[in-house]
Amino acid sequence: MRNASLPITLIVAGVAWLLWYYRLFPDIDWIIAAGLVVGGIAIFVLDGVTKTSVVTGPFLIAAGIAWALHDRARVSWFVLLPALLIILGVLMLVARSPKIPESRRAGEKAG
Repeated sequence: MRNASLPITLIVAGVAWLLWYYRLFPDIDWIIAAGLVVGGIAIFVLDGVTKTSVVTGPFLIAAGIAWALHDRARVSWFVLLPALLIILGVLMLVARSPKIPESRRAGEKAG
């Protein structure tokens, strides 16, 4: 299924673009924000809890929330970017925990 990820991504992006062009989506910023959040959730679903997913999943979710805050609440990127850097640093520290497996396979072998 990994070989099909690029074609599926291209199809979804093309469909979303056409729907936005024909004004079936209200705003491209909501698509971006939702895509980031869904991508973060998908990382956890597909990879499980690993050192990489503990950083990238929540960070994508936070980036999606930040995008929505900037778009809807007009929160400045001068506030959001440092907050995202702090979140990324905290997530990187959390990923150093020895309780979190390096990869999904390493966790499966140990269990």
